[in-house]
Amino acid sequence: MEYKDYYKILGVNKKATQDEIKKAYHKLAIKYHPDKNKGNKQAEEKFKEIAEANDVLSDPEKRRKYDELGSNWSQYQNYYPGNSQGYSRNYYRNSKHGFPDNFSDIFGRHGGFSDFFRIFFGGDNDSFKTPPQKGTNLQARLYLTLEEANKGCRKIIDLGNEKIRLTIKPGIHDEQKLKISGKGKGEKGNAVPGDLYIIINLKPHPVFTRKGNDLYCKQPIEITTAVLGGKIQVPSLSGHINITIPPETDNGKTFRLKGAGMPDYEKPSVKGDLFVSVFISVPKNISHEERGLYEKLSQIKKAIR
Repeated sequence: MEYKDYYKILGVNKKATQDEIKKAYHKLAIKYHPDKNKGNKQAEEKFKEIAEANDVLSDPEKRRKYDELGSNWSQYQNYYPGNSQGYSRNYYRNSKHGFPDNFSDIFGRHGGFSDFFRIFFGGDNDSFKTPPQKGTNLQARLYLTLEEANKGCRKIIDLGNEKIRLTIKPGIHDEQKLKISGKGKGEKGNAVPGDLYIIINLKPHPVFTRKGNDLYCKQPIEITTAVLGGKIQVPSLSGHINITIPPETDNGKTFRLKGAGMPDYEKPSVKGDLFVSVFISVPKNISHEERGLYEKLSQIKKAIR
């Protein structure tokens, strides 16, 4: 990359103060601004060059590194973030591009290319070694019941040559991933083993449907309970709960039982809700007496109409 003399670009000397640099930049920026030089590509490039020079020289730390390393200072810093103080300033100032003119000078003086990096950027030579290659990650599925997800449980994962004891926290979700570091596949050599990811799958429940931390279920009620009201028992993962059905309850009405849902995975003390939708169960195999009563009720309704 061609060396850029930022001082020359701004028209100041190397001992210029920050105030002098600022004034020089403003003067040139006004002169070469794109709004005043529309369609002038040379002015546009000059404006960019001025901005680049100001960006470096107006920052004391960038300016110090530029004075030491030349216009390629940012590249050296990006690729090799070590300390550059170990290398003589006078040595690389002799170079047009920030490096000595002849790389053989480096090898002759310091014994080799790796020594050059240690001397120029500081630190031990080992800091430039390639880090160990990580092995392959593995995945396994673990099937749980809703009850196990509700209370939490302990499981043993059999990897063939090793068994891992896994503690499942309450409230875990379907398709949630658990990471076990270093239990994946190791490659040849000194590679670091990959990780093992356990994917949780919750088995379908015969009663409840889960949405987030809330549970949903359907509960049959007798027609007399729907009409006259009464108490019924509804299921939950913690046992049966008594609820009151008000008179003239419509078919499909949903009741909310606060805090009777699933525990939150991050805060197990916080629980979702249980939503119970009731539906009227039509009686089957009714007795002769019951049929007579339904017929009488039907006649009464017709008379009222």
